[in-house]
Amino acid sequence: MQLPPDTTMFSFFKKKKPEAETAAPADAAAQAAPAEQPAEQPGFLSRLFGGRDGALAPEPVPESTPEAPPEPESPPARDATNVDPVASKIAEDAALLSNGYEGQLFPETAERPGNETEKKKSWMARLKAGLAKTSNNLSLLFVGARIDEDLYEELEGALLMSDAGMDATQYLLDNLRRKVKEDKLLDAAAVKGALKELLVDLMRPLEKPLELGRHEPLVMMIAGVNGAGKTTTIGKLAKHMQRFDQSVLLAAGDTFRAAAREQLMVWGQRNNVTVISQQSGDPAAVAYDAVQSGKARGVDVVMVDTAGRLPTQLHLMEELKKIKRVIGKGMDDAPHEVLLVIDGNTGQNALAQVKAFDDALQLTGLVITKLDGTAKGGILAAIARTRPVPVYFIGVGEKLEDLQPFSADEFAEALLG
Repeated sequence: MQLPPDTTMFSFFKKKKPEAETAAPADAAAQAAPAEQPAEQPGFLSRLFGGRDGALAPEPVPESTPEAPPEPESPPARDATNVDPVASKIAEDAALLSNGYEGQLFPETAERPGNETEKKKSWMARLKAGLAKTSNNLSLLFVGARIDEDLYEELEGALLMSDAGMDATQYLLDNLRRKVKEDKLLDAAAVKGALKELLVDLMRPLEKPLELGRHEPLVMMIAGVNGAGKTTTIGKLAKHMQRFDQSVLLAAGDTFRAAAREQLMVWGQRNNVTVISQQSGDPAAVAYDAVQSGKARGVDVVMVDTAGRLPTQLHLMEELKKIKRVIGKGMDDAPHEVLLVIDGNTGQNALAQVKAFDDALQLTGLVITKLDGTAKGGILAAIARTRPVPVYFIGVGEKLEDLQPFSADEFAEALLG
């Protein structure tokens, strides 16, 4: 609900009650009603016998004296049974805002505060649901299985189908054979646990937190192919950083795609973040202006959006290199983070993207989106084995809380239970 200007949340609801609802005095209503004609008074016998021969008259009813006008009722006390639900909701949001949560009345994309344990359980449930297709192909192999060559062959096929790649698949199977032999594992559940440990060890180098506060401002450049979800990821990252008391400035460097600038500005409005943009401007110039503005404003983080492009479009890859050089002219050692946003459904093609963008830009981190519903979750094992660029965040949905830092243990747990 958009509140009128110069109106507080609580005074707005006081003014909302119209004065016409106040009860009018009874005498005013009596004056407005037409006066009734007095009825003809019956005689003594009629009053005594009630108008009927031999019948006793009923006891006379005392005439009612006119009541005094009722006093205006005082407003009812606000107890648990008489609470305006809308006003109560606004009061609740106001209390949250006073505790340090920024924004106005919590936009629908904002994450509600809650218990950390409940958040972790909710995240693991969403991660397992998102990776269910990949998990089913692997976990079902161990149900009542015998530890023999047939199991290893089926595991090889399942890992390749999950886009783990030949290199990572061979690495996992060789080490699994060795571990089964050394530890003398005879139970299928024990072999499954051994595979989970190997998968965690393989993906552990991908774990790396995004460090904030190293530079003022921390300049981040975001790249990726068309449709990977760069702009949405930038909006979610901005909200996450604000939770750590980081001021953010966005640069609409995607001047090619229609409505890309407007989409980023919508995210800026949701998060109360300034967006630097130029209509049909040069993306390198937009990035430079954003860095200069970030330095002048004293913001903590500047994120530069870029247009989507394929690694095979060499002229567009050269444009990315130019944007990075121009950012460096605006601030020494910038950009400090070069992130690649990857669609988790692309499978082995994602590995080709990592190699191409890393060669061109020297990537510092990855954000893997759209893992929900994919059967290709093994791509992280392929990245870890072939090009271990740190994975800062993974996403399993559209909501803000569906983008979380990557954890090798959580990911392996979601895959193999």
